[in-house]
Amino acid sequence: MGEKVVAGGFDLADRQRYRRKLRRCLQALDRLFAEKRFDRPRNLMGLEIELNLAGADGLPRMMNTQVLERIASRDFQTELGMFNLEVNIAPHRLGGHVLSRLAEELRTGLGYAQRKAEELGAGIVMIGILPTLTRQDVDLANISDVDRYMLLNDQMVAARGEDFALEIDGVERLRCTAASITPEAACTSVQLHLQVTPARFADVWNAAQAVAAVQVAVGANSPFLFGRELWRETRPPLFQQATDTRPPELQAQGVRPRTWFGERWVESAYELFEENLRYFPALLPLCDDEDPLRVLDDGGVPSLQELVLHNGTVYRWNRPVYGVMDGIPHLRVENRVLPAGPTVDDVIANAAFYYGLVRALAEDSRPVWKRTPFADAAANFDAACRYGIDAELRWPRPGRGGGVTAVPAVKLVRDELLPLAAAGLDAWGIEPADRDRSLGIIEERCRRRVNGASWQVETFHRAQEAGLDRDAALTATARRYRELALRGDPVHTWSVRFPGPYPQRTR
Repeated sequence: MGEKVVAGGFDLADRQRYRRKLRRCLQALDRLFAEKRFDRPRNLMGLEIELNLAGADGLPRMMNTQVLERIASRDFQTELGMFNLEVNIAPHRLGGHVLSRLAEELRTGLGYAQRKAEELGAGIVMIGILPTLTRQDVDLANISDVDRYMLLNDQMVAARGEDFALEIDGVERLRCTAASITPEAACTSVQLHLQVTPARFADVWNAAQAVAAVQVAVGANSPFLFGRELWRETRPPLFQQATDTRPPELQAQGVRPRTWFGERWVESAYELFEENLRYFPALLPLCDDEDPLRVLDDGGVPSLQELVLHNGTVYRWNRPVYGVMDGIPHLRVENRVLPAGPTVDDVIANAAFYYGLVRALAEDSRPVWKRTPFADAAANFDAACRYGIDAELRWPRPGRGGGVTAVPAVKLVRDELLPLAAAGLDAWGIEPADRDRSLGIIEERCRRRVNGASWQVETFHRAQEAGLDRDAALTATARRYRELALRGDPVHTWSVRFPGPYPQRTR
């Protein structure tokens, strides 16, 4: 990639060569499936969390390079914006006390990173979108100093051929444009990985799609963007628009966006990889020297680097992942719908709810995706992003009568989905104390109708009622959020009150 950056981009031959290579990769993937070469079930999960850097004043800090140098750990990596970091947790086997172990690892790692960031006048904040971010903060000048980010930006800007339009109608309205993809950096999320066999992939992916709306409803944490109150989970519309390489004419023709919920239930992982090739032009046509079919002929396992790279530029909310570990290929479902934060306990609760629910639904004799139109699942996701914990979702009626009905998300979770999640965690072999603690957090959010987004919104309005102007209220909300998140208690326990007095924000 470095050589291509120096050389100044790609030519037509690069793209034709890459397309041919992608087809060979897809053929090789099909052979791997047919030859049953994939890893045996190992119940492995993984976790990534994108983070914001902000000072005690609640304002973003553009210093990820310096903070990473202080942290000096391969667990922490750069992200798109200079105010972003990412922490990666090594894969764990689902079972036993894994939830409490994950919580302890995260507290230790994030606590260390927080101390190092504080040495530079910054801090670590887990939040979907930092309320104090301004349009200027996500200018191209604040993109991380990493070649791959600038290369990706250049290719997406060239593919679109004009500025990106950010238009979100929520509680308030946002209208602006961006000359780069850097507004995407405002979105910080949690990615949950689950290794699956090819035979189980479709059931797990379909289950993950079905519950994506529920995850967002109980976990929403991104109600503000550039000073406007928008959706309770504003990340999805922002991410879609900030990565949308389609000019308006292609949008009008129904061309699919690169950030995509999907349009149907699937029967295999192959379908999703094949769709990626069929629908989405390559953004980074970088070819290596591997001939994947020849590697297979010689008894080896191909890396399928081109397929993996292309897959990484199609931003499905539940993404198929191909990888090779110790010479053995494996498949994962990467769940990307959740915002970061607010606390470690909240992140682990969200993860437990997801892993338990997906296990239970994937093994249900009457799968929810057989009883729900895919269009309802997509509409549910949109509703959950807009309304968060107050969303109403369409879900199959209980019993065998059939049909779909509208139900408040909190009622659906408490009456039907929490028991399913508990059964799923039992099937994974999770210790009952870990199970009950994590699912208890989800239940309390539903009982109190509180999540990160609702807390931010109410705190912001309390600050305005106390006489603060909009910017000062957002700053006060961010500062109070940071203070409470550092204490570590889950968000449903946070008090809501005027968080000041704090001084007016200055730049």
